[in-house]
Amino acid sequence: MATTSPQRLNGFGMGFLAGYVDTLGFIALFGLFTAHVTGNFVLLGASLADPQQIPSLLKILAFPAFILGIAAARLLVASCERRGVSAHKPNYLLQLVLLTGFMVCGMLAEPVPKQMGPLAMAAGLLGTAAMGAHSAASKLLLSNLAPTSMMTGNVTQLVIDGVDWLRGAGDGATAARCGKFFWPVFGFALGCAGAAFGFLEFGFVALLAPIAILCLHLWLPAPALEAKPASAAA
Repeated sequence: MATTSPQRLNGFGMGFLAGYVDTLGFIALFGLFTAHVTGNFVLLGASLADPQQIPSLLKILAFPAFILGIAAARLLVASCERRGVSAHKPNYLLQLVLLTGFMVCGMLAEPVPKQMGPLAMAAGLLGTAAMGAHSAASKLLLSNLAPTSMMTGNVTQLVIDGVDWLRGAGDGATAARCGKFFWPVFGFALGCAGAAFGFLEFGFVALLAPIAILCLHLWLPAPALEAKPASAAA
């Protein structure tokens, strides 16, 4: 099935949000990856070897914060499923609350010193929890899209399909996959660039950009619930 325009726009927007928040956290909080758990593992390993290089406490706490964000999103979706209502807007609202907390705590902590205080620490953990909820939504609610915060697999699939297309082995399914995976990658890349310029110019207020994306999704109609097969309901 070909990727529709709303799907492309949603994939682009959610990819932009993830890249934006991840990059802003990295620049503002001395290398914190809010959406990239693998990167935090790498940085934590580096900080253990050279404690002066990276503030390791935030890296240690970022992982459980990410897990808590995923767990909160899962419980929220499960609650909505039991009540027979769409979980899209509640999940967007959860991300919105956490990202707003990230922005407010960051603004109150500015300028962030190298020895981060409680407000800067809270900002980083709220941002990481927000991206945990974002990643959970990608799995639980946006399965029709490519992952919007984990670009390694997306780029790998794009290259595989690109090579197949160039060698003449591509078909309609190949083209559809390219469209599905391209837009989140493109959005993520633009989000990274936008956050870098935005933070240098406006500080933590630059988080208003991803917050605006979530507000837009809260304003737009929620997707219709998918009907469950009769065998599943039995």
